[in-house]
Amino acid sequence: MASQSGLRATPVDSLACEVDSVHTQPMEKPRDPAGVPMERDFTAGLAPPGRRRSFAGSTGNVDLDQRIGELVASIPGLRHPELLVEMMITGARTARMDIAAGEFKLFNRVLKEMRRAEEVFKPWRNVRKVSVFGSARTHPEEPEYKAAVAFSRRMREVGFMTITGAGPGIMAAGNEGAGRAESFGLNIVLPFEAVANEFIAGDDKLLAFHYFFTRKLSFVKESDALVGFPGGFGTMDEVFESLTLIQTGKSTIHPIVLIDAKGGTYWEFWARFLREHLLRLALISEADLGLFKVTDDIEAAVTEITGFYRVFHSYRYVGDQLVMRLTSALAEGEPARLQEQFADLLKSGGIIQRGALDAEADEPEMATLPRLVFRHHRRNFGRLRQFIDAVNLARIVAC
Repeated sequence: MASQSGLRATPVDSLACEVDSVHTQPMEKPRDPAGVPMERDFTAGLAPPGRRRSFAGSTGNVDLDQRIGELVASIPGLRHPELLVEMMITGARTARMDIAAGEFKLFNRVLKEMRRAEEVFKPWRNVRKVSVFGSARTHPEEPEYKAAVAFSRRMREVGFMTITGAGPGIMAAGNEGAGRAESFGLNIVLPFEAVANEFIAGDDKLLAFHYFFTRKLSFVKESDALVGFPGGFGTMDEVFESLTLIQTGKSTIHPIVLIDAKGGTYWEFWARFLREHLLRLALISEADLGLFKVTDDIEAAVTEITGFYRVFHSYRYVGDQLVMRLTSALAEGEPARLQEQFADLLKSGGIIQRGALDAEADEPEMATLPRLVFRHHRRNFGRLRQFIDAVNLARIVAC
């Protein structure tokens, strides 16, 4: 394979491995958490053009800036001290604005809620997770509840943990199917009673959020797939926000699966609305319809999620380059085939397969994964989802 702009291509054909055909069945054994290394950045490292990582700003007081820098330098073991400097400067500038106490409390509580969520999720950071949404009004005897139990149970069997809103209905079904040990609950504090369901109540992985937006951030940031069962405004909110974040490149692409009970039509009619109104009026593109899957088949839903991670692992941006990490190298000729098929994604140049870039040294746990690297124009993320699907169907080098 030819190199491009100084990037070294990985000589896949030199590996003493066999070319593997496409696997279509989901995994039957749980993943070994150590086998799925991840440095979670749900934005894929996407930063405004020209933004320097070392930028910290100023409090407006040179002496105070220096003391903050010295204090941070005295803290051992920090991976990103410049970010802590920036956070402390932001806090100092906020305090000096003499804003209302209520505003200051809001800023403080948001940061505390995010810190607490990070503490709870960190021990399981290398385990894939799926967020499950749906109506709190669904009763255990209803087919949608039973479908949610069955789905979460199957996801546990293939190595995924389940995240729910910790409430009743579909949320309880998700926690029930996954089991307490494989569940997280993200509860919301409301003026009326909001008690966690019996399957997650009292667990160390149960979080209580004051704000919906910090709770929603955790749902998106910590999950590798999103699943919606029939629900009301809240379910619609979560599904549309997740689609919006992916469509605009504000979060990494991940599977979105919308599940009906067998024979149900809730999501079928929802998808029809998108096709007959949003697509017909050119308010979305054809490729955007590929950002989600509607099904009433539990195994099809499981396969959609596990298949997404068959070869694809994760991606990030380094400058204008999209660096896609793979669990297996692609066979010789596959990158060239993908380049021809998805030329519209390229800003310039071609697609090469290689090892880690020097700029990825901050993610040593993924250093050994092969990469596909190309200059992406950062538009039409529905089309990028199609590219990921094609990567997962490509021939691989199996060692």
